[in-house]
Amino acid sequence: MPVFYQQDINETTRLGIWKIEEDEAFFKVLVPLHREVTHPHKRLQHLAGRFLLRYLFADFPLHQVQIADTRKPFLPGEAYHFSISHCGDYAAAIVSRDHRVGIDIEIPADKVGRIRHKFISAEEEEVIRPVTSQELTQIWSAKEAVFKWHGDGEVDFRKHIQLKSYDAGKQLFHCFFAKRSTLINVQLRPFEGLCLSYVYTSAFW
Repeated sequence: MPVFYQQDINETTRLGIWKIEEDEAFFKVLVPLHREVTHPHKRLQHLAGRFLLRYLFADFPLHQVQIADTRKPFLPGEAYHFSISHCGDYAAAIVSRDHRVGIDIEIPADKVGRIRHKFISAEEEEVIRPVTSQELTQIWSAKEAVFKWHGDGEVDFRKHIQLKSYDAGKQLFHCFFAKRSTLINVQLRPFEGLCLSYVYTSAFW
């Protein structure tokens, strides 16, 4: 079973990364397809992400998942809060019974350096001083996680998601989210060839 990474954050919040090695038939037996996805690999990612939701919490009601106008999947009544991400042959999910959450995974790539001005402010450049593709991708991933945590669209990554500093071990970003005037922590888990970022709202500083 290709569980790449799993973490019980607390008693009510869990996350996992799945390395996709199965074919579509494996997932479709267990997972409903909530929207039409025509590209075969994207459909496989979609199915794997939803498979992870029930892997993390066996009673997760997959059949109740709906899609908001902002394209964010949700459960009516919020029996669970959840977020899904995928890239390449990986899918990630975070699920919580009582906290709003957001997750993102990215494969580091040189191209992120060419668009750094679109998502990193001058203040962030001065304070964080990203140099490598891994560091730049981790910043992008962190902001994507905040965007998904917010869940209501219309976010300017440079203006609204302000990364103020790393912690001492570079395991999280201290972040000010201007749209909610909220201070949050963005948790970071760098792997070889993969960046993971996630948010849950009990993590304040």
